[in-house]
Amino acid sequence: MVKLAEWRGKELFRKYGIATPKGTVVRSADEAERLVRSGGVPLPCVVKAQVLAGGRGKGGAVRFATTPEEARAAAEAILSLTLDGQPVRELLLEGKVNLSRELYVSVALDRTARLPILITSGQGGVEIETVPDEQIARQRIDPFPGLALYACRNAARSLGLSGAAAGDLTGLLRALYRLFDQEDAELVEINPLGLVGEHLIALDAKVIIEDDASFRHREYAEIRDDRTPLEEIAREKEIAFVQLEGNIGVIANGAGLTMATLDVLKEFGGEPGVFLDLGGTDDPKKVTEAFLLMAQARPKAVFLNIFGGVTRCDTVAKGLVEAMQTVPSSERFPLVARIRGNNEAEGIAILRAAGVTSVPDLRASAQAVVAEAGRVA
Repeated sequence: MVKLAEWRGKELFRKYGIATPKGTVVRSADEAERLVRSGGVPLPCVVKAQVLAGGRGKGGAVRFATTPEEARAAAEAILSLTLDGQPVRELLLEGKVNLSRELYVSVALDRTARLPILITSGQGGVEIETVPDEQIARQRIDPFPGLALYACRNAARSLGLSGAAAGDLTGLLRALYRLFDQEDAELVEINPLGLVGEHLIALDAKVIIEDDASFRHREYAEIRDDRTPLEEIAREKEIAFVQLEGNIGVIANGAGLTMATLDVLKEFGGEPGVFLDLGGTDDPKKVTEAFLLMAQARPKAVFLNIFGGVTRCDTVAKGLVEAMQTVPSSERFPLVARIRGNNEAEGIAILRAAGVTSVPDLRASAQAVVAEAGRVA
């Protein structure tokens, strides 16, 4: 998936006719002060960190300014922050808007129903996960006719809007759905959606584009806001690789097995960090590339959990041993392997000959790697 920073999301909003505050992206405190002093952003203004992390307000990454000097001080403070492991490198400066209400609206993909869903709530400005379910309205959208007018009227009633404000909401929701559909999005969210008089304005933007549609949207190919440098390398090599905050690396094959592996590590007190999904490959070269990426992430220990259905356990083991030999001894880490299935005995023999701990039981192998990570830490 491609997650867009707020400023990129708002560019898309404006393209589809959704109102947003006037704003500009800057990358230094000097730029922020100059922008405000020149009138490029009206005062008072808001200075917001542009990172893909929630809770920016609570983390001190959203601040207000009434003078150019205050804008500079706010920019300096926010640029010194790191949120969810992401250093702040960009800021969005916008004119402050006087609101009468904060609302929530989004169009998301309901994977259970396999349909888009319109979500609205009168409790905007807070994480939607914290809002009681009875205060959230949901309407499934038939993708053939698209978002119907009656659904927009239902949404207006659920938000307590009438008259011109209800009419403004209809136009906004239809534009939001058009964006969702034409840009192949998984989620388009406005939180908060501000009510100013009888008009609505998007004060934030969260847009996630579906990766599988990237061939239709070359304009997103170079966006790297949500990827670490190693994740970007993995993407170029077509390796499913995600970096988290934990200290245990995970190499598995298949999304379901990978997620189950993360769960069992957490059950035994482990902290999964990098996880890498080999999918159905048993190409030793691909396994070697994947392992070397894992090594660059510097985990305390690595858990290899492979089920050999189509994948051959022996060729995975061969690639792993070849990769281990290329890692300098100073950068090596404990490795615990659990491989079951096609050519299992041969794979285990290859690993054990290379000095790799191989444990056939899932829970026992998870406990072993958590213990190894603890010893290294």
